[in-house]
Amino acid sequence: MLLAPAALFLTAFVLWPLVRFVYDSFFEISPFAGASRTFVGFANYATAFASDAFQSASLRTLVYTIVVVTAEFVLGLAVALLFTALGRRSALFRTAFMYPLMIAPVVAGLLWRFLLIDNFGIVNQLLFEAGIISSPGQIQWLSDPNIALFSVAIPDIWLTTSFVTLVLFAGLQNIPGDVIDAARIDGARYPRILFSIIIPLLRPVIAVALIVRGIDAARAFDIILIQTDGGPQGSTTTLSLLIYRTMTRFGDPGLASAMGTVYLVVMLAVAIAAIMLIWRPGSSAR
Repeated sequence: MLLAPAALFLTAFVLWPLVRFVYDSFFEISPFAGASRTFVGFANYATAFASDAFQSASLRTLVYTIVVVTAEFVLGLAVALLFTALGRRSALFRTAFMYPLMIAPVVAGLLWRFLLIDNFGIVNQLLFEAGIISSPGQIQWLSDPNIALFSVAIPDIWLTTSFVTLVLFAGLQNIPGDVIDAARIDGARYPRILFSIIIPLLRPVIAVALIVRGIDAARAFDIILIQTDGGPQGSTTTLSLLIYRTMTRFGDPGLASAMGTVYLVVMLAVAIAAIMLIWRPGSSAR
């Protein structure tokens, strides 16, 4: 009974819109309110899979997610281990390191857009003054289709690495110190301790961090929209942007719903695979 209000809220604002979203994917829907709809079965799914735009956006979303999550995990784990080694002396550094979490993605996108903008960006100017590049406009971070996708990933990495650090740092606090001390007494060096003791014991925490950040990175929208609007030449158009444009700009809610449903199913499958491969529930009992 105590859970009933929350269950009703989730049913009304999460479950029902989700069911309606999947239901709409089987219809050809006019963008005009009150217009008729036509049942087309799996035609929208066939159109989505046959679309070059959908295939390209899916590949870019995969690349973007891998780059962002890998960078955040490596940096987050390194900083979490550093904070753990510092102990209480890291309190001030932890507070400062968490500041990016308080910044809205739109603000972060605008900030890094001005930092990376061609010819006038602070990043290029600093690289030029350091003698790394020959001119302030040598690296076109947001205008070169070959590197634009990686450039728009920088704000995402900067913004949420602190989240991964916080999760991993909390997990490190639960690792028994006597296990690590016993390994050191047995002569194990730090790399062996890290890969044979610390990371295996962090599997559940790592799985949570990777799943949350993976799904969040895969649905990146505002931080990319504010920087490049999917350009140049569509090189930063991810699935979220493509679905949004299919719905609003091209006026095809049915096709957009089909694309979104495919994305939902894939994300669910990836989350389950991550739980089974990384977390491996019940493995310790066996």
